[in-house]
Amino acid sequence: MRAFVYDALPGRVVFGLGVRRRVGAELSVLGCEKVFIISSSHAADVATKVAEQLGTKVAATRIGVRQHVPDSLAASARAEAHEIEADGLVCIGGGSATGLAKVVAVETGLPIVAVPTTYSGSEMTPIYGVTGEHKKTGRDLRALPKVVLYDPELTLGLSARVSATTGFNALAHCVEALYAKGANPVTSLQAEEGISALAYALPRVVAAGDDIEARSDALYGAYLAGAALAVTGTALHHKACHVLGGTWGLVHGEVNAVVLPHVVAYNALGAPEAIGRIAVGLGVADSGDAAGALFDLACEIGAPTSLAELGLPADALEEAAELIVEETGTSNPRPVDKDSVLRMLEQAYAGARPTAP
Repeated sequence: MRAFVYDALPGRVVFGLGVRRRVGAELSVLGCEKVFIISSSHAADVATKVAEQLGTKVAATRIGVRQHVPDSLAASARAEAHEIEADGLVCIGGGSATGLAKVVAVETGLPIVAVPTTYSGSEMTPIYGVTGEHKKTGRDLRALPKVVLYDPELTLGLSARVSATTGFNALAHCVEALYAKGANPVTSLQAEEGISALAYALPRVVAAGDDIEARSDALYGAYLAGAALAVTGTALHHKACHVLGGTWGLVHGEVNAVVLPHVVAYNALGAPEAIGRIAVGLGVADSGDAAGALFDLACEIGAPTSLAELGLPADALEEAAELIVEETGTSNPRPVDKDSVLRMLEQAYAGARPTAP
């Protein structure tokens, strides 16, 4: 018998075409009457329509967020929530909108209704982050949205590149959920199914952005990815992406696309069962091909494959390796050391097809 512990997280998920129109009903169930809406700029039209539907329930609307949630933005949003005496939060957009709502919720305890418009998956996790000189992340159940409304129609306007990179962010959630310390049979089933859904959907989404079935499949995969990672925690990949993005201002989804194949190659010997399940999810017969298959998928859908392409300075690699080792600690199935992580980063910087460093 395999012993394990599984802490199912609270929360309600509503998935389907048009469910964005249920925001008001869900807020009523939560008893919210003075709502603070936080929205990404690209979701401004959706936020405006939601605000019109909510009418007098809206106490304030903030359009425009920044990735990695800078300290100053977090402080401003918290102050505004206090000033308007909000009793609930609605976040609409990608991971940056969700991230800002989370840091407000952690301080205030306000419930969040999340309406994601990308495949980031942050809406399913209690993980939050704030960036000063470096990005610092934490875990708090107050950051976990009470309700998530997944409406595939809201992803129809995503560009091919944003679809590809946020899709890789979701893939990374699945991958880490398979070997993080909190992994268990339930989350592993979710993660493997999420990989299959995303690997099947993303090429179709990029080829035809108006394919609502492909969009639905991708959003379903993103949901599973976030739900799995929320329970298991993270390891080397997410620590690396938070360091690279938070310290050098790189776009989180793009960093995920570049780094993920190399982390899978790095962990091949440390987590062979997990790597095998990744291969199954990707539809490749040999687990030794899992890292390469992720790299090939990134190429196929036009996601970036090089840290140099993202604008990371070449002289940043050594500092990045040091910070990643410090942040990762003992959370990874294969122990991390500066030299090995540096070799991994050098491959990712060059855009080389991954090999185990």
